Amino acid sequence: MINGRTRLHVVVNGTMTGQRYIDEVLLPHVRLFRSAVGDKFVFMDDNATCHRTLAVQNCLDSEGIQRLVWPARSPDLNPIENVWDALGRQVAGRNYPPTNKNTLIRALTEEWDKLPQQLLDNVVQSMVRCVECCITLHGGHIPY
Repeated sequence: MINGRTRLHVVVNGTMTGQRYIDEVLLPHVRLFRSAVGDKFVFMDDNATCHRTLAVQNCLDSEGIQRLVWPARSPDLNPIENVWDALGRQVAGRNYPPTNKNTLIRALTEEWDKLPQQLLDNVVQSMVRCVECCITLHGGHIPY
């Protein structure tokens, strides 16, 4: 989000399911942001299967969290993809790359904390341009 971020949440064991998404992301993090921001809060996730379960939708509805509706197969509309790319490049460029799960988690967490807030702000602010371009192209691929 602009002017802030949560701690990086790493899914360590198993896969992300709808219920895990509710328990580990929506309730402890998204609900708090919704409360802090107020009625203008709009939540953006992606079309991952675990994000689209009935349980997740019921949770969002019960918490009064409005989800940004966006087309399937449009990862170029989600600013988090640019953040993941920057984070991956930082981890890959370390003097001592991770060699196991624990060092990977530590590296991801350390590099996440070091990402400049301005980078996060810029990718969020780029949404307007990306959405306008997507509309102009009738949902086609956005050129970079």
